[in-house]
Amino acid sequence: MPNRRRKPPREKDLTSRFLDGDGHGDRETDRLESQQRFSHRSKNAQQNKMEQTALFRAGEQSADLDSLPVGQVMQVYSRYCEVDHPTGQRLCVTRKTLSKLAATSIVVGDFVRFRDSPTLDELGRREAVIEQVMPRQTILTRTDSFQSRSQHPIVANAQQMLIVASLIRPMVKWGLVDRMLIAAQSGGLIPLLCLNKIDLGSADEKSRSEYAMAQEVMRHYQSLGIATFQTSAEQPQSIEPVARALAGKTTVLAGHSGVGKSTLISAIQPSLDIRIGEISNFTDKGRHTTTSARRYPLDIGGYVIDTPGVKLFGLWGVSAENLADFFPDVREGTAPQWRVESYKRIEASL
Repeated sequence: MPNRRRKPPREKDLTSRFLDGDGHGDRETDRLESQQRFSHRSKNAQQNKMEQTALFRAGEQSADLDSLPVGQVMQVYSRYCEVDHPTGQRLCVTRKTLSKLAATSIVVGDFVRFRDSPTLDELGRREAVIEQVMPRQTILTRTDSFQSRSQHPIVANAQQMLIVASLIRPMVKWGLVDRMLIAAQSGGLIPLLCLNKIDLGSADEKSRSEYAMAQEVMRHYQSLGIATFQTSAEQPQSIEPVARALAGKTTVLAGHSGVGKSTLISAIQPSLDIRIGEISNFTDKGRHTTTSARRYPLDIGGYVIDTPGVKLFGLWGVSAENLADFFPDVREGTAPQWRVESYKRIEASL
């Protein structure tokens, strides 16, 4: 077998070749420096490029944007949004530069400008592209943990928030109610508080005791200027005051899983197709039925936005320094002990 000429071993000491003045060392060094410059490029370069693209598009379309139709987001999926407009619903995607530059994602209730496409989806809805998100008037936001640094907007542009708690099954958690009250007020929404399933308050001695204490708590919230309701699906007359409060308004429904938000709204408008979940007999906790926020129109006027049940409600934009603004009773020394303890628990979590 003829001898093959072996290739010379690749030199690894590029420094010595450079010092010897070998041009190959220069080229290799240039290549490494080029790679290094690329690898050390600012992480914001792509962001800056997108911002420049967005500004360029805005300059091109500034006159055009004002002429685009405005709709309101009904529901958000992973890639699409359902947008309501008087001429019909749209199934929308978001312009890529818009979604990447936005401070937060689009949420239910956002008013958006959209551009129609010529195609229809399988349900016959017009497809469209969201080009602009209008400024929000109110925003309900939470975080995924008590000390999270990032916000998780839930609903925009609602006027009020109906916080639903159940007397039992599941047991009312007043600390969670306080957190939701703070979230509503800090986001510019008017809070309303509903104690549901009051028909269960006469089942036995323990239930009667729980109901008596809950009524005392509700009276205290009412003394703070918060509208309160006590309801039961078994007592239709108890639903009527809630219906009057919701008429003509956009209301967010919030509460622990299984407290009966969907049942309550279905009692106000039976035609609404809102799934009702059962209570787990083993854990006595509600099973999640609403998996994402959705806006529903009411025959009495206005809208309700049903949200997934939550077990954790971290607060966004609330600090130990301004927490007392949401606890005027604690600040003025008129709060009952359970309310003081709630304040201290929240303060410790901030």
